[in-house]
Order: sequence, then structure tokens, then C-alpha cells
Amino acid sequence: MTRGPVDSGDPDRLYTVTGGRSRAHDTTFDPVTFVVGESEPAAGMQSEHVRILLLCQRAPTPVAELCAQLGLPVGVVKVLLADLLAAGRISARRLRPTPPGGGELLPAPETQTLRKVLRALQNL
Repeated sequence: MTRGPVDSGDPDRLYTVTGGRSRAHDTTFDPVTFVVGESEPAAGMQSEHVRILLLCQRAPTPVAELCAQLGLPVGVVKVLLADLLAAGRISARRLRPTPPGGGELLPAPETQTLRKVLRALQNL
């Protein structure tokens, strides 16, 4: 038996992967949230959960990268990550914005400069 890709475009497959859930109740994850694997995969785990743990094992991995590696939509990956977070198998780390006055901000480019760049890109 040959298995097809995880996301074959078949909505039934995605429904099965998430157990029928269409969104995670947890809002912890956005595309730039870093996910860190906190445990090894266990016997009997869903294959997508195992793949996520293996991808996050070596280094923190952003949610967007996980979606690309798994070939799954962001909503599906968020549901899977919420499962792993609830089980204590991963942790999520958000980037912290620079506190006011804590960092030097670059001045915004002038409108005229942006227009020149846009024209140059359109001429390519």
C-alpha cells in the first residue's frame, strides 16, 4: 500500500488529521511563534504529532516553517500544536517586541523614496 502526501487536497483527510476540529481554542500560535519540542515521540502517537516533535527536536522552529515542512494548512497545524501543548510535549515561545525606549528604531523611509523603489520594481 502506497501512502500519498499528508495534504493531498482532500478535505476528508484534513478533517481526520484534526479529529474534526476546525480551529484551536488556544491563541498561543501565530506564524512566527517558535515551537520547541520538550519530549520524544511516544508509541501510538498520531504520525503528524510525531513529525512535529521530530522537526522541533533540534532547534526552535517557527509555526510557518512547520506548515511548510508538513505540507499542511496553518489552521490544521495550530490544532495539532494545541494538542501537543496541552500534553506538555512542546512549548511555545513568542518573539517579544522591543520595549519602548529600549531599542533604536530606524526612521521610516520617505514617501518619495518608496515611490521610486516601486517604479523601479515595476520596470523590471
